[in-house]
Amino acid sequence: MEKIDNLDRRILHIVMHNARIPSKDVAVECGVSRAAIHQRIQRLIDLNVITGSGYHVDPKVLGYSTCTYIGVNLERGAMYRDVVPEIEKIPEIVECHFTTGPYTMLIKVYARDNEHLMDLLNNRIQNIHGVTGTETLISLDQSIAREIPTNYK
Repeated sequence: MEKIDNLDRRILHIVMHNARIPSKDVAVECGVSRAAIHQRIQRLIDLNVITGSGYHVDPKVLGYSTCTYIGVNLERGAMYRDVVPEIEKIPEIVECHFTTGPYTMLIKVYARDNEHLMDLLNNRIQNIHGVTGTETLISLDQSIAREIPTNYK
């Protein structure tokens, strides 16, 4: 991967905190031209340093008040490749990780309430071929939500 310099880190620091900031404002803050900002951002996209942009939506506002992490165990770890497409069919699952430790997979789920969560567990997740067990951890509050630091000073 090409080297990321201090200007790139500064640009990342700015746009990570406000993806809607106009390029001209980033340019002013960085002391370079707007064209330079456009070129740098496009280069960061091409290098897959920036992998997306969009809006963060509060699940609670949409009626999903229960955030849950579920440890999933599979018959064999190699079944992960077969289970992931089934997991993707459940829209309430927003993250899925293949892990080390006590679980084969760790998934993040949003449910409307405990009844909805129980339905997702009993009728959807635990019925996936290869799933042998689950452990559910309900998040009571999200204390920190941030991106990885850019090491810009």
